[in-house]
Amino acid sequence: MAKLVFIRHGQSEWNLSNQFTGWIDVDLSAEGVKQAQNAGKLLKETGIQFDQAYTSVLTRAIKTLHYALEECGQLWIPEMKTWRLNERHYGALQGLNKAETAEKYGAEQVHIWRRSYDTLPPLLKATDAGSAAQDRRYSQLDPRAIPGGENLKVTLERVIPFWEDHIAPDLIAGKNVIIAAHGNSLRALTKYIENISDDDIMNLEMATGQPVVYDLDQQLQVINKTKLD
Repeated sequence: MAKLVFIRHGQSEWNLSNQFTGWIDVDLSAEGVKQAQNAGKLLKETGIQFDQAYTSVLTRAIKTLHYALEECGQLWIPEMKTWRLNERHYGALQGLNKAETAEKYGAEQVHIWRRSYDTLPPLLKATDAGSAAQDRRYSQLDPRAIPGGENLKVTLERVIPFWEDHIAPDLIAGKNVIIAAHGNSLRALTKYIENISDDDIMNLEMATGQPVVYDLDQQLQVINKTKLD
């Protein structure tokens, strides 16, 4: 039976300063490094032997994966990075302080932007400062694929092709897979594999640096789910 492990990256520098991050590439905080290392220690205790690792192209997720794998002695396993596992793109909210944004637009509106399944944030144009269209790591993408902002529904739509093409075939083949990514890309995958409704997914929170372990059968049905903390 294949095992699938999710780890939301440890606390980032912008988590610490309460800023909308999205596709902006920020590093882990000192606490985030400790959380990632602790995740690896918890995984070591399980004895899971991984065959494949996946992560985003953002530093905070990549480093979380590496710290965790190093702690459990598996830094050597094959690894693939993909933009499809990036955090949800927060559009023109990226870089703004969350509390100050709530004061300006109202807490209810900010809650809708953050947690609604299908409401988009204010969008960035490709020519705006901070647009991912200016970032070299996305230079090989069709410009139409680079978002100016996303909700969870759009995030799910970009994550699922990668699931279908890479992650699911690994699991069906019986491989153990670890994914270090972000709160919303992991919420999207969780919604998909657990068949969570559009309304209920709004209340799901992915804890930072705490591995979630799934046992999946060959039809990729969830047999068991364990949160390690």
